[in-house]
Amino acid sequence: MAKICLYFQVHQPERLAKYNVFRRDHKYFDDEKNKKIFLKVAKKCYLETNELILRLIKETNGAFKVSYSMTGVFIDQAQRYCPKVIESFKKLMDTGCVDLLSETYYHSLAFLVGDKEFEEQVKLHKKKIKEIFDYEPVVFRNTEAMYNNKLACAVEKMGFKGVVAEGWHKYLGWRSPNFIYKPVNSNIRLLLRNYRLSDDIGFRFSLRDWSEFPLTADKYALWLSKAEGTNVNIFIDYETFGEHQWRETGIFEFLKHLPKEVLRYPHLNFVKINELANEEPVGVIDVPDMLSWADVDRDASAWLGNEMQTNAFNMLKELASLVYALGDQQLIDIWRRLQTSDHFYYMCTKWFADGDVHKYFNAYDSPYDAYINYMNVLQDLKQLINERIKKTSS
Repeated sequence: MAKICLYFQVHQPERLAKYNVFRRDHKYFDDEKNKKIFLKVAKKCYLETNELILRLIKETNGAFKVSYSMTGVFIDQAQRYCPKVIESFKKLMDTGCVDLLSETYYHSLAFLVGDKEFEEQVKLHKKKIKEIFDYEPVVFRNTEAMYNNKLACAVEKMGFKGVVAEGWHKYLGWRSPNFIYKPVNSNIRLLLRNYRLSDDIGFRFSLRDWSEFPLTADKYALWLSKAEGTNVNIFIDYETFGEHQWRETGIFEFLKHLPKEVLRYPHLNFVKINELANEEPVGVIDVPDMLSWADVDRDASAWLGNEMQTNAFNMLKELASLVYALGDQQLIDIWRRLQTSDHFYYMCTKWFADGDVHKYFNAYDSPYDAYINYMNVLQDLKQLINERIKKTSS
């Protein structure tokens, strides 16, 4: 019996306002733009896809199961701009066929900022998920699936039973991602993404020059039926449905027919990701360096691969001691929202194999514009923090 696990990442960044050195209003985020984009994606993706998945769960009498990881900044925007989105996710949770993962609240680079900050953001996210959905995740997924041996130890100590990582051949060698493994230095379950089958939906679905175009539900189910191993983990962005892959591509029709086509095979069934966390591992995987699900390199270079990114990130980290010492929760929240990985992704200068992907997701005309704007905000925040510290100490 092969278990099919569909996990969807749900995230919307809070985009920065255009901020220059002459501004001192400290309004760093473009609320109007964020609202406009969120409402657009809610209409094109979240509401319609949630409704479809709810219908598919009912039509299959609960045989269709899915998992989600929703960032804290996504939930915040949904509550502000479109509460119906939260309500639609609650309806899915009520079926018992859906579970949730845990992650950093701000979809951030907190693991690279420091242990204290990482643990705090994970706690904040767990608290939010409990508050909104009355659910306690047992599987952890770090931002953009960034993972290494150290992360595995850290999240195991926090009580998680499973952790998500990319099933990258550099670390797997001859082995398949379609099994449960454990890290080299802990007993937590390592749940690996089958990146080929995942990217067939997430990236290649509408590519007309792809040899397998068009991708239909029956064809995909056949591939799943022939996959070796005990579990096949299909992990993709939820915005794939209707936003990254437009309705006109046939993506909703694909999803509509997928459960029925998969369940035609007696040896296939759908599972929630927390069910995989209870499985016994078949081997050990050693990942000493940073692994992610981004770009052809599958490392951290999408966010920290050039001097602009590292300069911005180092300055961000330098503010840690100042914001902690000040203890102003509003400023701490702003500082954490500036840790969101998207801000650094916009500064990426990879214009070769991954260039089109970076251009599609970039909120700026160029990585250099992204860097200048981010640094203007960061410099202003640093000045504001120092001013507040002087006032409190005088």
